[in-house]
Amino acid sequence: MRVVHYLNQFFGGIGGEDKAHVGATVVEGPVGPGRGIQKELGDLGEVVATVMCGDNYFAENIEKASAEVMELLSPFNPDVVIAGPAFLAGRYGIACGAVCQAVQDRFSVPAVTGMHGENPGLDLYRRDVYIVETADSVRGMPQALSKMVTLAGRLAEKQKIGRPSEEAYFPRGLLVNEISDQIGAKRVVDMLLRKLQGQSFESEVSRPSYDRVTPAPAIADMQKASIAMVTDGGLVPKGNPDKIEIRTATRFGRYSIKGIDTLNPEAYEVNHEGYDSVFVREDPHRLVPLDVMRDFEREGLIHKLHETFYSTTGVANIVDTVRQMGEKIAHELKAEGVSGVILTST
Repeated sequence: MRVVHYLNQFFGGIGGEDKAHVGATVVEGPVGPGRGIQKELGDLGEVVATVMCGDNYFAENIEKASAEVMELLSPFNPDVVIAGPAFLAGRYGIACGAVCQAVQDRFSVPAVTGMHGENPGLDLYRRDVYIVETADSVRGMPQALSKMVTLAGRLAEKQKIGRPSEEAYFPRGLLVNEISDQIGAKRVVDMLLRKLQGQSFESEVSRPSYDRVTPAPAIADMQKASIAMVTDGGLVPKGNPDKIEIRTATRFGRYSIKGIDTLNPEAYEVNHEGYDSVFVREDPHRLVPLDVMRDFEREGLIHKLHETFYSTTGVANIVDTVRQMGEKIAHELKAEGVSGVILTST
């Protein structure tokens, strides 16, 4: 079994964040975690090549970088491609998912990667790519490599792949009919009884899980309220002075609107690749409604509009990162006496 392995610049030994913009390169044989893959393979296969690419380069040029990686790995004629594992690294996870999908689409070669459950690459690629569940950090490397190699081998040999719980990959949203010796009514009543008795059971259809956020109390008197505007639509002054990423953002910007009644389209741009921003670029008020809020201020519907609006990019974000950004923005606004926020999205 011929295996090609994909790594980012860090695990490939090229460098850290200072090398995150390097393009795709290839070397023969295993590198870094690839040596662990080779150990797991034993006599069953060989890591014939390792393709590496910087996280920023890939995240900012997904289609181009995917094509470059395909060109580099093509001469090695892989039977299977393994990417990562990416653990909780968002840009790396997105790259691993994109590489696996491209390999499958272009060469009809099976591919496997590994991620933590909160990696943004998971929701982007889980329906198209087998993604093994991993820990959140490199501490889980041995277990991740073992599961990835096992699944990759089964895919390369065209074996039937079992349930996600049996094969240790994330559910892909597929429902497969199975023959049971019990009718549905009997199965569901058995599950209900086990649940009522506090016993473990496995549902045949998994329910989605969502964070629950307790709404803040309503503003008692809007005419005394100071209101701020916050957006995750990526509106920034020309030149993107805070270097907010176009996806998987790790930072936000604060932009003064003191003494300004309208947003000049010539002075702003949209730094967000998750939607068609042409209408916002034509009229920024479609995303940050400064014009209407000034009208409310003049009419006395609100006491005043906060003199700064906040902006970041909300696509393929890591939950923990955006939670931290949100808490920091909220802390600053509360300290400045803001009563409420108009939060606009795409």
